[in-house]
Amino acid sequence: MSRRLRIARLGTVRSGIALLAAGLLVAAVPAQAGGDGHGGGHAAPAADAHGGGGGHGDGHGAPAKPVEPLPVAPRGLPVELVRTLQLLQDRIARGSTQAHLAQRQLLGHIEQRLLALPPEAWTSPENLRAAVAFALGGGGPALLRRMLETAKLPEADSPLVVGALAYLEGREREARTLLGRFDARTQPPALAGQLALTQAALAVRETPRRAIELLDLARLLAPGTLVEEGALRREIFIHAQGGDAKRFEILAIQYLRRFRRSVYAGTFRQRFATALTRLDFDSDRARIAQLERMLDEIEPGERRDLYLLVARAGLEQGRRETATFAAERALSLAGPETEAAARARLYRAAALIVVDGRYEEGLGALRAVDRAGLDPSDLALLDAALSTAGQIRGGAPPAAPPREASAKDSAPAGRRQIPDAASIARAREALARADQMIDRTDP
Repeated sequence: MSRRLRIARLGTVRSGIALLAAGLLVAAVPAQAGGDGHGGGHAAPAADAHGGGGGHGDGHGAPAKPVEPLPVAPRGLPVELVRTLQLLQDRIARGSTQAHLAQRQLLGHIEQRLLALPPEAWTSPENLRAAVAFALGGGGPALLRRMLETAKLPEADSPLVVGALAYLEGREREARTLLGRFDARTQPPALAGQLALTQAALAVRETPRRAIELLDLARLLAPGTLVEEGALRREIFIHAQGGDAKRFEILAIQYLRRFRRSVYAGTFRQRFATALTRLDFDSDRARIAQLERMLDEIEPGERRDLYLLVARAGLEQGRRETATFAAERALSLAGPETEAAARARLYRAAALIVVDGRYEEGLGALRAVDRAGLDPSDLALLDAALSTAGQIRGGAPPAAPPREASAKDSAPAGRRQIPDAASIARAREALARADQMIDRTDP
């Protein structure tokens, strides 16, 4: 075959392939631009001289069929109301005081709407679980009582209502038995985390390890919500009571990073400071670094306030090294003439008066504290510390003997002798009385 003939045949093949591709393209266009959704429809008009085509050119072609939304099953009124409540509560976890103030009014409104529903509404498992979520999430027991009195509840879900009501009315053993039948992982999202949180509260006294597992589950089932915030708070203090310092540190850092602006963070900080002193920083210096790691996660102003809380809690529990350390850290973060600085100096001085060799330093610092910058609780602490310092000095041994006495019986010049055991015991009793007085005056 001549070379010229082969070239001609090759050109014919190429032309055929081009025509086939063009035909496939024309056949495909109607299915995409002008079809009826089932692969049929009319062919799109051919491209004109300006390059326009059906539905892709200058806008004169057939418009594309709008995308229909995915079908969503309608929800009952209880489900929608509970969803609204939980969205508001999630804003509380993020620090909205307005949401916190609005919560009570919304709870009352939702309760009225749900109580007005006919008994037949509660034959739906979806509505029933929403009612339980509402009751456990702050709505209280009234709705559950009405449901048990008037509605014919599904047999499989009736123990859920009875158990939730038992929990809200303080019948813990019954609630533990009934709610223990349900796996939170099988419940709808609105109820799952709340149920795990409730089950943890019922388990914490007898089986704290089980409570920790349930709190972990609640956090997994409801991330970023008020349920997670509450579960994290509770788990931190279970670990503190159990002495698990490592887990306590990990979870506390999580809370301080993610929920430090929660409306409930103030209560958390008070308990957190007390829990820190229970971890015995006095006997384990490595835990001082642990404390610093936790508090370094937050801004200087909040860190200063937390150090003040730790110092105060350390005084109340007799942890003088913890109190001294935390007060000094707070003082380094406070302005020189601020209320925070006055409190830090007070807490440091109150701790120093019972430290061997630092009594005079502590007493001088107590006398220099500016009373005008203290609230009534701290003023009571200052007066109690000064009283204790006076008792310590009154119980000390007599001054150095006359010059003719032997040298070994004389105290070195410039040094105050350490009080004997009896005076130290009296000082501790005075501190205990001061602590009781502080507990009565502390808001």
